[in-house]
Amino acid sequence: MAYKINPPHSLHITVTLPGSKSISNRALILNALSLSDYEIENLSVSDDTNVIKDAFASNTTVFDVRGAGTAMRFLTAFLACVEGEWIIKGTDRMHDRPIHPLVDTLVSLGAEIEYMDKKGYPPLRIKGKTLHGGEVYLTANVSSQFISAMIMIAPTMKNGLTLHLEQEVISRPYIHLTQKMMEEYGVRLKWAGDKIKIHPQSYVPVPYYVEPDWTAASYWYALVALTPDAEVKLKGLKKNSLQGDANIMNLFADLGVSTHFDEEGVILRKKEVTARKFFHNFINEPDLAQTFTVACCLLNIPFFFTGLQTLKIKETDRIAALIKELKKLGYVLRETETGILEWDGERCLPDETIVIETYEDHRMAMSFAPASLKFENMYINHPEVVTKSYPAFWNDLQRGGFKLNELDNF
Repeated sequence: MAYKINPPHSLHITVTLPGSKSISNRALILNALSLSDYEIENLSVSDDTNVIKDAFASNTTVFDVRGAGTAMRFLTAFLACVEGEWIIKGTDRMHDRPIHPLVDTLVSLGAEIEYMDKKGYPPLRIKGKTLHGGEVYLTANVSSQFISAMIMIAPTMKNGLTLHLEQEVISRPYIHLTQKMMEEYGVRLKWAGDKIKIHPQSYVPVPYYVEPDWTAASYWYALVALTPDAEVKLKGLKKNSLQGDANIMNLFADLGVSTHFDEEGVILRKKEVTARKFFHNFINEPDLAQTFTVACCLLNIPFFFTGLQTLKIKETDRIAALIKELKKLGYVLRETETGILEWDGERCLPDETIVIETYEDHRMAMSFAPASLKFENMYINHPEVVTKSYPAFWNDLQRGGFKLNELDNF
């Protein structure tokens, strides 16, 4: 199906955001490693989290993670250290996303993993066992999830793990998030420079509450920035969050949104836009890149964004998708170098009927939804992709006064 979105003139709403997908996915792995009987509270209801949750609840030895990249990486490492023979697979797109840096590292530590089709890519056949551990090198500029996957299982290895990170570390806050959560489950690690050292230890079962998702909040920041009269309350968000994407409160301050904390969460209000051109390195917050790219164009603020190299191996090539879809709106973007996306203000004629493709990517759908405030003749194809991280997104928009007309796909 497709949605045509008719926006309201004003936006005043209180929103309960989903639990953080990033925290939920880690909590499920750590809960399993600690053999915990506690039920995780406020667990994300996203497709990605449900894949891991269902895997732990099933009796099968074959796991289909569909399009969930986090699940593919975390479960590959987890299954490698659990007795048994396992198969893990996903969608066609998942089978095009490289996993060899993680697999090569696991194999060097004693894991038995076989590529079932194309070398370096899923699907995988895994013979799980206790790993001997040791000292390894891992490229850190492809995916921080490889690093998080490794360090979460490291305490179970006979000799522990010394992990040397090669090249620039991307998405560093996500690794810190994993570290902090491991500490909450009773495991300590030492991270100094490019070396992470983890001794053999036992996880301790603990009750765990998942805080709301700051990445999901980003779409409401964009909506407030673009709606003439807006005030949005987002319940449960904390100022001292474990999530790196909480930095959005500082970034959107330049784009006309103020953040006020109270006992229940945050209140977003409009303020003066101060940015004339927006510069940012998204190396630590790659999941915010689509939100800011679309928002800056709609606000007519030229930008120069770096640190986007991982966007090419996400649910889709997000840089190529942004360039193509924003051109339909009349914005001419350029990838001047790998990982660099720039808009100097150049415009072209927008399509007469604008149909935004979502490429099986939840963040494409949600980041483009605010464009309905500027373009009346815009449609979003396959809006259902939001279930990957924020299933209630469209319902929340409707509660805020947006009208959704459902049509067949274009």
